Amino acid sequence: MAHPLLADTPGQTHLLLGNEAIVRGAVEAGLQVATCYPGTPSSEVPDTLFRLSPDGKYTFEYSVNEKVALEVAGGATLSGAMTLCTMKHVGVNVAADPLMTLCYTGTPGGLVLLSADDPGCHSSQNEQDNRYYARIAGMPVLEPATAQEAKDMTRDGLLLSKKHGAPFLLRTTTRVNHLRGSVEFGPVTEPGTPEGFKRNPSKFVPIPAFSRPMHVALLERLEALRAEAETSPYNTVTGSGTIGVACSGISRAYVADALAASGLGDTVRVLELGFSNPLPETMCLDFLKSVSKLLVVEELEPILENDLRVLAQKNGLSLEIMGKGTLPANNEFNVTMVENAIRELAGAPAAAVETCPAAELPMRPPNLCAGCPHRGTYFAAKKVFGDDAVYSSDIGCYTLGILPPLQAADFLLCMGSSISAGCGAARAAGQTVVAFIGDSTFFHSGLTGVANAVFNQHDILIVVLDNRTTAMTGHQPNPSVDRTILGENDSPLSIEAAVRGLGVTEVREVNPFNQKKTLAAFEELKELSGVRVLIAKEPCPLFTRRVYKKTAPQVAYVADSCAGRFDCLDKLACPAMYKSGGKAAVNPILCNGCMLCLQICGHIKAKKRGS
Repeated sequence: MAHPLLADTPGQTHLLLGNEAIVRGAVEAGLQVATCYPGTPSSEVPDTLFRLSPDGKYTFEYSVNEKVALEVAGGATLSGAMTLCTMKHVGVNVAADPLMTLCYTGTPGGLVLLSADDPGCHSSQNEQDNRYYARIAGMPVLEPATAQEAKDMTRDGLLLSKKHGAPFLLRTTTRVNHLRGSVEFGPVTEPGTPEGFKRNPSKFVPIPAFSRPMHVALLERLEALRAEAETSPYNTVTGSGTIGVACSGISRAYVADALAASGLGDTVRVLELGFSNPLPETMCLDFLKSVSKLLVVEELEPILENDLRVLAQKNGLSLEIMGKGTLPANNEFNVTMVENAIRELAGAPAAAVETCPAAELPMRPPNLCAGCPHRGTYFAAKKVFGDDAVYSSDIGCYTLGILPPLQAADFLLCMGSSISAGCGAARAAGQTVVAFIGDSTFFHSGLTGVANAVFNQHDILIVVLDNRTTAMTGHQPNPSVDRTILGENDSPLSIEAAVRGLGVTEVREVNPFNQKKTLAAFEELKELSGVRVLIAKEPCPLFTRRVYKKTAPQVAYVADSCAGRFDCLDKLACPAMYKSGGKAAVNPILCNGCMLCLQICGHIKAKKRGS
């Protein structure tokens, strides 16, 4: 029996995660190809597509990075395939080069790019607003606010993309990706077979002579799409009165709740834009003429606000427009914040805010998991280099090495930057630099850094933290893994062979839980110069249980002779260890049996699990 997300069951209603609803929308449109690089808050979309792919009528891949994902998607849509490409907002930075050109060439098969933005930095290094990319590239934008819209907009975005030959940006935010809501299913379109590529160099090869008319064609497509936006069911005007609120994306949900809470719903006229670019200028102008004061509610950048200000100025309108300044340009909104902004607009008193004292709870900062092999690597590196080295870090769960007592992350720019930026730091000041990078990140964007380091003869020690999976985003596969959630990887790539192929001659591989060999490898590489690589290879314990179906045969415990110096806690900070009665203790439920602590303190012992 087909999975509910794949079944042709129009009219049925299901409770779905926003990301699951996106998958359903793609299936309803007749999805043929899906590509991605995983990244929170988008990860459940490709993970669901991956899980359903054995039964789905589409092809799917985890690409090595976002640029490659969009290039594969671009080739697929140029060959007539209806295509979905997913990534988090910062991934669009990596994919920006092909994105700009795809807007020129067009997308004959239909293409939706999911950009999962992250106001509030729940899992990201910045809060960038990717609606700007749409303006730069000339892309239509759909911004869902509910699970139902996430499904419907994905479906309609793919269909409109195919109709107009223009790639669509589906701009979500963390709250939309991770909300749950009821979703009524529509019919599923049979995907069929893509039509195949139809040769037309003047349309698909953007040399300057062809690019100039391509740009004209892009502008013409945008005007045709503006007409679509004018009549889109995702763009509405409701309410009455001379006070106006304009909103897009998840802010529409905040506005609806704020109006209900304030009791001002009958006196406020609301413009909601779900199809927000190209701006439906006629609808917006009519709305602006109907109000005397306007509040623009949008998370992060004043993009809609600026559009409406320009439209008002061009048409000689003198209404008061409030936006940023009344509402912040950072972080997520909440209902009370929006309600008070609407009350200010209406001249009503601010809402009373009920507060309760914060509970006296202990701090619980994020930490490397019990049994994480990265802890052993960081411990050994700090023991050998101490604070004399600069530790260049990268993006992954291993970034948690920043926390004491390990403190092995000094700076971080973006994925893959640990090697390149580390080289820059080493050359600029002559300092010893140890660069940490994960296995997935290494293939994402570390290879070019290694090539540059060898070519320019940099002096850097690169440590590849190979835990056999893409751990931070949910155990997705990467090119070096030997096993995935769905089974064996028939063509794993060797990290050692890759770095040797790029010209690195000094390469060592260790198991970080073998501290004697790991320390020896660090000591040896410390005395060398040039580009050196240490591969710290040991599977993530969570992945080991989930995929390899293995559990640790032993747990650690603290002997009665423990002197209470707490070196094991103070130097490792393993979450399985704690203080009890003036001595160290080990929680056998959390302990993964890595036995790293045994190698740190002679008072730690091992016993078989369950004995």
